[in-house]
Amino acid sequence: MKWAPRFEGYDLVSFRKDCVSGLIVGIIAIPLGMAFAIASGVKPEYGIYTTIIAGILISLFGGSRYQIGGPTGAFIPILFAIVMQYGYADLLLAGFMAGILLVLMGVLRLGGLIKFIPRPVIIGFTSGIAVIIFSGQIANFLGLEQLQRHEDFLSNMGEIVLHLNTIHLYSVAIAILSLALILVTPRFFRSIPASLVGLVVSSVVSVLFLEGKVATIGSTFGEIPSTLPGFYFPEITWERVQKLLSPALIIAILGAIESLLSAVVADGMTRSRHNSNRELIGQGIANIVTPLFGGIPATGAIARTATNIRTGATSPMSGIIHGLVVLLILVLFAPYASHIPLASMAPILMLVAWNMSERKEFAHMLKAKTSDSFVLVLTFLLTVFTNLTVAIEVGLVLSILLFVKRTRDSLRVAQVLPDPSSKNDKVMPHMVTEGHDCPQISIYTIEGPLFFGDADLFESSLMQTLQRHPKVLLLRMGKVPLMDMTGEANLSRIVKQCMDQGTTVLFSGIQSGPKKILQRTGLYDFVGEAHFFAHTGDAIAYALSLLDTGKCLGCKHFAFRECTRLSTPTETST
Repeated sequence: MKWAPRFEGYDLVSFRKDCVSGLIVGIIAIPLGMAFAIASGVKPEYGIYTTIIAGILISLFGGSRYQIGGPTGAFIPILFAIVMQYGYADLLLAGFMAGILLVLMGVLRLGGLIKFIPRPVIIGFTSGIAVIIFSGQIANFLGLEQLQRHEDFLSNMGEIVLHLNTIHLYSVAIAILSLALILVTPRFFRSIPASLVGLVVSSVVSVLFLEGKVATIGSTFGEIPSTLPGFYFPEITWERVQKLLSPALIIAILGAIESLLSAVVADGMTRSRHNSNRELIGQGIANIVTPLFGGIPATGAIARTATNIRTGATSPMSGIIHGLVVLLILVLFAPYASHIPLASMAPILMLVAWNMSERKEFAHMLKAKTSDSFVLVLTFLLTVFTNLTVAIEVGLVLSILLFVKRTRDSLRVAQVLPDPSSKNDKVMPHMVTEGHDCPQISIYTIEGPLFFGDADLFESSLMQTLQRHPKVLLLRMGKVPLMDMTGEANLSRIVKQCMDQGTTVLFSGIQSGPKKILQRTGLYDFVGEAHFFAHTGDAIAYALSLLDTGKCLGCKHFAFRECTRLSTPTETST
């Protein structure tokens, strides 16, 4: 890996800027790390461990100069589901496996493929995740007691309705105070992290006036230790690997998508360019190492990365400093964090959900009322009411099927003949009629890709002509951009059927991609190089030379300019 470009021209002034941005982002990351961990069903300190270890490693080994890594809201539903179904130990192993998958994705240079995931799928499950995160904090906001947590959305909503009678007014007051401070602070103090102000002030109010009257991190999860946990390597068995392969794959895909989206956002803000494959490798390394110290899966965090840039970051050093800042605060102030009310953290996550909901783009896609709108809504509903794995799988498969259908609909196969009234006798479909169609030469224009989705349509479009046994079949393929093996197989079947019945097959304007396919499969040599032409005019001239002129005598179709001469009997001298 090349390190020099990432620190090119680095000096003391750049280091000072990185220290300032690292300090600010580190302070912001602490409440978010704890909140994401709690929402994921694990202890808050695991979010802090993730922020420290993954944050440093992603900056060290990643492919973006400005990326800030750590726990994110996008992971909450899938991590919570893993914890509920398998437990915390299996969550660590799933994260470890996801890290390996991310490294493999980077090594295999799959970073560029992430951009091919359809936007409706991304927006659909992002909005669905936002709903799950927001709804998951209602209980903490209201201070509800004795709720049982479930994997599915409807059961959790049912629990809230059943326990509304346990609403705790002190918790509601603390939550409202925290929310108000988060919303108001940016209007007066733009340089101070609003979430930190809301968290600290509402916690101080709770300690001074409501001690023991609201649920806190300490009363719910126990004291937060002021040191990193010891090294622990998970027990790996084939049975556990098989069981966790699907969750690990989802973690890896989500991590890849969010980290690369965050890197793209950073590129747009700084006019720089990240290395997507290196970014995946860096994310993978971070997710391999972090679980060994009790941390949960991590990825690039868009909001923290944007803050890092806005506060003056110049290199990956800011991300490293951000992790060290969190480590220092953990060592010095961990005992105080135990006094933070859960109600103080609920508004932070609710606003995270609101900001990540993509509500404007969701409404924009919905207004279009296209097949993408259907994919969007279906992915959203499946994310909320089933799980993220099903949502992504169904969304991707449906998007592929709709893409195949749209591509199939774009294929055009039309029989054409020269139009004498046009410049250079341009061939046109409207020239072919029942009384104006050469019995010996059939010319077809093919527009669109020949692939598995439309190969049968291409073949069926030519069947009527093949049944007439023309002398020459000319295929104009200048607008066929690509051809897969199914398309080649159908084309080969048509060519061989034509040649078996004595029809000569000609090609004109074939592009380099399809041509290479025909050369590799041997169909190019089977047809013969002499039967491939760059221009339709040359192909038509060659086709006319192959005509059975005896059959032209008396023909009234006059499909070509030469037909007038060919259809008239030649007078013989006496």
